[in-house]
Amino acid sequence: MPKPTETKSKFSIKIENVVAFSVLGVDISLNHVVSSIKSAEYEPEQFPGLVYRTQDPRAAALIFSSGKIVCTGTKSIELAHTAMKKVTDKLEEIGIKMPKKYPVNIENIVASSKIDAKLSLDDIAFALEDAEYEPEQFPGLVYRIQEPRVAFLLFSSGKIICTGAHKIDDIYKALDKFKIKLEEIGLKVKPSSKEDVGKPTKKKQ
Repeated sequence: MPKPTETKSKFSIKIENVVAFSVLGVDISLNHVVSSIKSAEYEPEQFPGLVYRTQDPRAAALIFSSGKIVCTGTKSIELAHTAMKKVTDKLEEIGIKMPKKYPVNIENIVASSKIDAKLSLDDIAFALEDAEYEPEQFPGLVYRIQEPRVAFLLFSSGKIICTGAHKIDDIYKALDKFKIKLEEIGLKVKPSSKEDVGKPTKKKQ
């Protein structure tokens, strides 16, 4: 059954990355992990966490001695849970006792969307209160919404990147609020189709 918010919103989104974390409540010997798993990467002089990558789903897990694991790189919340389970299963396989149950919290969902328009970011930055646009430093305009708390990167092509959301519904809610703000300053906002959002951008040769 589709979520109500998704059916109301005219926006299509593509999940680019989900960052999830879990606090296991157990100490983990990172030296033991790196000596037991060939693919693990651990350089404590540069970073306190150990990096372990899963292939299916493709994700990177940062494992800390405190028992915290941060998992990044998956394209859905479900896959983030699957990747976390694969990581804890691997740790258990090498003799580290894992709790039977542990919470998996979503820290950040990065998603992309698009509106059918070529935009003047200079004009939008001038008209839209609290917008940040420094083209010498970054080609996108930054706009933050407080409820739900997310940040948008808006590009002149009409592409939108949304970051900071903890739930998929929050992305749709925030996009709808952003649409209203853009229309208030005189822009006609027409969300692109799902196919256009998911279409890869051609790299310049």
